[in-house]
Amino acid sequence: MHQLLLKPPAEAPKTVALTPELETGKNLYDNSCARCHKLYEPKKFTKEEWTPILVRMGKKAKLDETQMASITNYIDSQL
Repeated sequence: MHQLLLKPPAEAPKTVALTPELETGKNLYDNSCARCHKLYEPKKFTKEEWTPILVRMGKKAKLDETQMASITNYIDSQL
């Protein structure tokens, strides 16, 4: 009798179901940031790397604190 060796399924990338608040952050990120440049995958940078990027870009995009918090929460949820 032959025994089949099956590889375990590849681990699916982690996906986080977006709450309405995170969806708002995603929409702001998609629409505000893409006005000037291509969008980067959140995982392209660490949380520590994102912090100064978001501060700098938030000022350029003239986003208020609430909008920035929403985008930051969305980015953090995807890391």
